[in-house]
Amino acid sequence: MIRALHRWPGLLALALLTVLALSGAVLSVFPAAERLAAPQAAAEMSVAALAERVQAAYPGVEQIRRAPSGRITAYWFEQGAPGAAVINPETGAGVGSADPNQAERWLTNLHRSLFLGDGGRVATAVGAAAMLVLSLSGTALVARRVGGWRRWFAPLRGPFPGRLHVELTRGAVFGLLLSSATALWMTASTFELIPDGGAAPVVSTALSGRTGVTFADMPALRDAKVAELRELSFPYPGDTTDVFTLETERGTGTFDQGTGALLGWTNLTAWEHVLETVYMLHTGHGAAALGLVLGLMALGVPAMGATGVLVWLRGRRGRPRISANQPAGRAGTILLVGSEGGSTWGFAATLHAALTEAGHSVHAAPMSAFAPDRYARAERIIVLASTYGDGDAPASAKGFLERLEALERAPGIPLVVLGFGDRSFPAFCTFASAVVAAAGAKAWPELLPLDTIDRQSPQDFARWGRALGQKLGIELELAHQPVPPAVAALTLTSRRDYGAEVQAPTAILRFAPPPVTLWQRLTGTGFARFAAGDLIGVLPEGSAVPRLYSLASSRRDGFVEIVVKKHPGGLCSGQLSGLEPGDSVMAFLRRNPGFHPGRGHTPLILIGAGTGIGPLAGFVRGNAGRRPIHLFFGMRDSRSDFFYGEDLPGWQAAGGLSRLVTTVSRGAKPHYVQDALRAEAADIARLVRAGARIMVCGGRDMAAGVADALAEILAPVGLTPAALKAEGRYVEDVY
Repeated sequence: MIRALHRWPGLLALALLTVLALSGAVLSVFPAAERLAAPQAAAEMSVAALAERVQAAYPGVEQIRRAPSGRITAYWFEQGAPGAAVINPETGAGVGSADPNQAERWLTNLHRSLFLGDGGRVATAVGAAAMLVLSLSGTALVARRVGGWRRWFAPLRGPFPGRLHVELTRGAVFGLLLSSATALWMTASTFELIPDGGAAPVVSTALSGRTGVTFADMPALRDAKVAELRELSFPYPGDTTDVFTLETERGTGTFDQGTGALLGWTNLTAWEHVLETVYMLHTGHGAAALGLVLGLMALGVPAMGATGVLVWLRGRRGRPRISANQPAGRAGTILLVGSEGGSTWGFAATLHAALTEAGHSVHAAPMSAFAPDRYARAERIIVLASTYGDGDAPASAKGFLERLEALERAPGIPLVVLGFGDRSFPAFCTFASAVVAAAGAKAWPELLPLDTIDRQSPQDFARWGRALGQKLGIELELAHQPVPPAVAALTLTSRRDYGAEVQAPTAILRFAPPPVTLWQRLTGTGFARFAAGDLIGVLPEGSAVPRLYSLASSRRDGFVEIVVKKHPGGLCSGQLSGLEPGDSVMAFLRRNPGFHPGRGHTPLILIGAGTGIGPLAGFVRGNAGRRPIHLFFGMRDSRSDFFYGEDLPGWQAAGGLSRLVTTVSRGAKPHYVQDALRAEAADIARLVRAGARIMVCGGRDMAAGVADALAEILAPVGLTPAALKAEGRYVEDVY
C-alpha cells in the first residue's frame, strides 16, 4: 500500500513537480542575493533617524519599506511624478532602482500559478499535495528498507539507481516535507480558506489638527529599530486628519502628525506570527540561509524522479507481474519474498498462481514489508528467502529480522520457510536458516520444517510444493519455468594458459565487452557498468543453469576478464577452456557490491589462492590512486600457475601494489597463504588496527584456514574476524 502510494503520485506528477522544484530552487537564490546586494542599516539605527534622512533627500516621501532581506525602499511624489529607489540607510539617498526583478517575477508567476491564474494555483497545490504524499511515503519506505528509524543513515547496497534514489531521499526529504506543507498552507490562505487573523489598529478620534511634528519628537519612532521595521507611511501633505502609520515585527500603530502622540496600537497576534513563519519557511524571505538549503534540497526532486522511474522500470523487468494479488488484510495466505537479483520472485509468481487456482486468496510482498498486524484473515505465512553474500539478508528482505525481533510475540499464524541458494557456496541458505532460528526463538508455530532449493531447481521446487499441498489438503503441482536472464555474446580476444605441468589446466580469458545501448548506459544495466569483483554468469551449451565467475577487470579496462580452471567433467569450465580467439559465449552480468574494495585510502590486505587471484588482480590493476595494497597469493607451482606473474611486477613498480607475498604448496616444503600470514603477524595486526580491510577469494578450505590464522594473529590486539566482518572490514568471495 505504501509503495503504491509512493509510486503513482510520483509517476503521474513528475513533470509538474520538476517544474515546481526547479523554479523553487532558483527562487531560493534571490533572497540571499538581495541581502548581499542591499545596503544594511546599523543594528542600533532608529526608525526616526532613517525617516529623517530619507525625508531630507526626498521631501515628498510617502512610504518607507524594509524587506526581510534588509533592503530599504522609499516611495515619493516629486513635482507630481511618483518615484522610488533602494535607499542607503546611512545617507537616506537612493542607490538603485526599486523596480522588481523581472526574472524573479517571471519565475514567481511560474512557481505559483504556471501563468494560469487561479486554475494554475490549484494545479500547483495538487503538485504540493503529491510532493507531501511522496515525502511521507518515501520516508516510511526508506525506514523500512534500512531496518528502522535508528538506521536511517545505514549503508546501502543494490543497483545504483535505487541507492541514489534513497540517498537523495535521505538528504532532502525533510526539506521537501517542509516546502510542500507550507505551499499547501499558502494556497489555502490565498483562497481565504485560512483566516488572516489581522486587525487594524484602533485610531483615536482626538486628533490635534496640527502638522509638522519632527521625528525627534516621536518617542515610538526613536525607540523602534530599523531592524524591526516593516513599513512607515507618512500622512498626506496638508491633510490634518491623516496620520503616521508604523508597522513593525511587533505590531501596527498610528501617530498624530502634529504631536507625535500614539493614537492606537495593535500587537501582532499569535496567528499572524504563524502565517508569517509559514511564509518565511517557504520563500526564504527573512531566512536566506534556510532558503538556500531548501532550494538545494529541491534540486534533488528531478534526480529522484529520474531514478524513481529507473527503479520502477527495473522492478517491472526484474519482478514478474503477479496477477490477482490480494490486499494483505483480505488474504488467507501471505507470501513474503526475499530476493537479491529477482529470480526468487519468479518462484513466488509460480506459487502464487498455483495457490490462487486452488481457490486460495494470496498476498505477495517483499519480506521488508512484513507487518503482521495487517494480516487480519491470514491462515499461513510462506517465506521464500534467498541469501546474500555470507549469509546476509537479500535486498528485498532488509529489516525483516529486526522487525521480528521487535515483536513482543510472534504471530499465531503458522509459518513455512523455503530457502534458495547454491550448495557449492558455504553460506548455502544461511539467511533462511536465520529466519527459522529467529522464528523459533519467538515460538512462532511452524506449518512445515525448513526446506531448501539448490540452484533454482524446478524439481526441488515441485517436490516442496507437493509437501505443502499435502499439508493444505490440496493438490499443488508447481511447474516452474525459470525466466532466462538477458544475455549478451562475449567474444574471446586473447588467452593465457597455465597449470599443464601440475595437471590443473587454467586460463586467463579476455573477452571484448558487448556493445551497450544508450538505455543501458543510462540505467547501468547489461555490461554498461562493471567492476572487478562483480560476477558474470556464463550459460554453457546444453544447460539452463548459469555458472558464475568473478571478474578480474572493470569497464574502464575495456575488456571482460576471468580466470577459469578446467574441472574434470565440468560442463562450463570445459567449454570455456576450449575457446579460441574469435569464439563467443553467452553471458550476463551480476553485480557483487559486497566484494568491492570501496573508496578511500585505507590499506587493503588481499588474500587469494588459485583462480581466486582474479578479482584481486583486478583491484591491483585498477589502483590508480596508489592505495596501499598487500597481496598474499598462494599457488601450486611458481613455474606453472603463477597467474598474472607477468603483470604483478609492473603494477608494483607503478605503485599499484605495495607488497607481494607468494607461497607454493607443491615441493619439498609446502607453504600456504595462512603460513605467510602467520609469518607477517605483527605487520598484519598493525595494518588491521590502522583500519585495513581484508578481502579473501578462493576455495572454502583456504578461506577457513585464513580465518583461523587471522583469529590467532588478531587475538592479542582484541580483534576477531567476526568483529571485522560485522564492520564490513573482512569480506570473502568463496567457492
